[in-house]
Amino acid sequence: MGTTVASLSCPTPTTISLSSLPHTGGGSKRSISLLSLLRNPNFNTKRTSSSSSSSSSSSPLMATPLQVYASSTIDAPNDAMDATSPGLVGANDLLIVGPGVLGRLVAQKWREEHPGCQIFGQTVTTDHHDELIKIGINPSLKETKATHKFPYVVFCAPPSRTPDYPGDVREAVSSWSGEGSFLFTSSSAPYDCNDNGSCDEDSPVVPIGRSPRTDVLLKAEKAVLESGGSVVRLAGLYKADKGAHVYWLEKGTVDTRPDHILNLIHYEDAASLSIAILKIKLRGRIFLGCDNHPLSRQQIMDLVNRSGKFSKKFESFTGTSDPLGKKLNNMKTREELGWEPKYPSFAQFLGVSL
Repeated sequence: MGTTVASLSCPTPTTISLSSLPHTGGGSKRSISLLSLLRNPNFNTKRTSSSSSSSSSSSPLMATPLQVYASSTIDAPNDAMDATSPGLVGANDLLIVGPGVLGRLVAQKWREEHPGCQIFGQTVTTDHHDELIKIGINPSLKETKATHKFPYVVFCAPPSRTPDYPGDVREAVSSWSGEGSFLFTSSSAPYDCNDNGSCDEDSPVVPIGRSPRTDVLLKAEKAVLESGGSVVRLAGLYKADKGAHVYWLEKGTVDTRPDHILNLIHYEDAASLSIAILKIKLRGRIFLGCDNHPLSRQQIMDLVNRSGKFSKKFESFTGTSDPLGKKLNNMKTREELGWEPKYPSFAQFLGVSL
């Protein structure tokens, strides 16, 4: 996988001419972003002697060359420079495979813990690369071969966009240096319970061969655990405008049974839990992410209707024969990591009582 950082190597200072850039005024001092210069198609770079530093520009700033020495490390577009040189990956740098909603929150919280670190994001397409750059994530494409390894890697890409999910996870593991931590964000779906019974971190999982959906997840988990990475099985992720409640609200009436028990965890809490696991640097472990307040589908949508926070009203669930769910409890995870969710329940997130 390529990255978007590169090291300039030049035996003498390099001068960047600023004469082609607009002067914004506002005094004699001006903060100049080297990244913005490199991405400006109108700037010029040239080697110069001291005698060539004079400029025809009338602005004192425009007449002053900006010198970049060989030791400088700069950001650059992924297709412009290749970060193959050793030493470009720092001890706290992070690779996020699948920097979507969860991955971006992980990036934000990781940077708060490690100011100055580099964060890289691997994607299937370039559709959101501009967005990632704006929030400080250096993007690259999945098909770009990695030329170095990262101390911290989080895999949170969904299985829906690939024909070989376990293979993609193994490829991500190959980008891990073995230092720090590798974390795979899985799902609580593999727990073998569909009678609204109780489950925790150590509950049995669905046998391989029974369900294609759980087979994919369990095979991916196996690849991670065998490499020394860890897994966090997450309950249903949600935030105000994303999650099962939003889907059901849009539908109005849904042909599934109302008494099916669901488990939830807010996106922010899933991210903070992921950070807690990364920091502890354990090997080959399975953790569970949930808010410990399981709810039936009907309870969830009753809370939504009562909250007054949504313009639509949910009508009803009409199913009677589909499977029931499970009640998750992750007290073992909480005690080991010293972690607690910001949003202890869906009801508290909405500001209503059960």
